[in-house]
Amino acid sequence: METLRERKKQRTREALLRAALELFTTQGYEHTTVDEIAEAVDVSQRTFFRYFGGKEDVAFAVQAMTEERFVEAVRARPPHEAPLKALRQAVLEGWDGIRETVETAVPVELYLRMYRTIESTPALLAAHLRRSATTEETIARLLAEREGVDVEADPRPRLAVAVFGGVIRVTERQWCTGDDFSLEAIRQLTASYLDLVDSALIGNWRSNQDR
Repeated sequence: METLRERKKQRTREALLRAALELFTTQGYEHTTVDEIAEAVDVSQRTFFRYFGGKEDVAFAVQAMTEERFVEAVRARPPHEAPLKALRQAVLEGWDGIRETVETAVPVELYLRMYRTIESTPALLAAHLRRSATTEETIARLLAEREGVDVEADPRPRLAVAVFGGVIRVTERQWCTGDDFSLEAIRQLTASYLDLVDSALIGNWRSNQDR
């Protein structure tokens, strides 16, 4: 059973996280200091560093939760599914439960605003791409394990994840520049772009009159 001390620590962490994301999304990541985040929650800078390693750590705290959930979703896919189908189903079905995951930490609306802030902030975008590469390597190794192949000798796990990761990046960019800024919009966009993978890779892009 969770103790009073543990609940208090969790509330402090959540308050720091929410304050940080609010500041990042309203005044900008580069213009926000750790001191400002701590002051917003009425705690010391030292207290902030008990919970987070720094600004980048807190900026990606909620995304880290959703990434972990996605990896676990891939791991739980039925073994008979082909690798790309397993990835597709894991991400699409994952969107159905992402609200519950996010709302254990911050409001979904704030999470979505932070998503756009990451895309529009060079330092955060670079960190996001770096973190994505790490997650993709984890998933490639997971696919290799479930398919019974050696990830170092067989390029297919990394190729599959590279294709999938490319679709996710295109989706993120299009969604961040679009008019519909909802969770359902990015879910639908993800599904539609994943459906185009086969035709994009092996289909003929020209119309009949151009052939």
